Amino acid sequence: MPRDPDQDDDRAGAGVRSVQLALDVLEAIAFSGDELGVTQLADRLDVTKGSVHRHLHTLVERGYLTQNPATTRYAIGPKSRLLARFAPDADLIQVAEGPMRELRDRLGHTVVLSAMTPRGALVLTTLASTSPIEIGVRPGSELPFHASAQGKVLLAFAPRPVQERILSRKLERFTEHTIVARDRLEAELVRIARQGFAAAPEEVLLGVNVMAAPIFDERDICIGALAIVGSIQFLPGEPEDETVAALKDYAQQISRRFGQGRSPGLSVPVSAPRTARRG
Repeated sequence: MPRDPDQDDDRAGAGVRSVQLALDVLEAIAFSGDELGVTQLADRLDVTKGSVHRHLHTLVERGYLTQNPATTRYAIGPKSRLLARFAPDADLIQVAEGPMRELRDRLGHTVVLSAMTPRGALVLTTLASTSPIEIGVRPGSELPFHASAQGKVLLAFAPRPVQERILSRKLERFTEHTIVARDRLEAELVRIARQGFAAAPEEVLLGVNVMAAPIFDERDICIGALAIVGSIQFLPGEPEDETVAALKDYAQQISRRFGQGRSPGLSVPVSAPRTARRG
């Protein structure tokens, strides 16, 4: 009997959605920092408890999650931890740990390490400030490309097709300081690539500033962003030279540990926005 192409498409679409939900469940538990129950997961992911439960059952059976018999809640399982162990030896979090701590102790601000995803700058790890009042973001958060210092740094050194994909979107305005005009953002990316760091004063949240510098590997590819977060009172929009120098210095230390350093200094990448470069 001939196959119905529409039915094939429906099954394929359902399969993709099922995989996406399974990954959403796994990520929600991994980044929560605590055990989660079925109701909590369903509320966070805005899906039914039945669909969440089916995926939880499969993930537990495969060893990616475990269920606490006392609380009936779920946590990361042994197979997920095993996959992490098989990651490359030059793990960005491990390599950056020392320089991050030194940067925090030197400036006192919260320090954040991020990497690029298709949706933004993924927060890998954070180091709390020395201040009794902490300002920071949770690991697992994805920050917008256009409004976060980390996102702008990663975008400034990304290939042109990646830049074009982000720049062609409608950009969300979080505060009155958020850059949402394409031409302004393109000019900002060129400036970031030239000076080697980005700032996002009050662009996501009023009263908060973030500064970030790029981290490169041995191929001079930007693989992450090192950032500091603080109150606009203590980390102003026009930062002190010492603050900029310290941030860039520790980002370069991490880059050197990944083998970067053949090309002296930072320059505008070949993928920098063409319209802004003409200005």
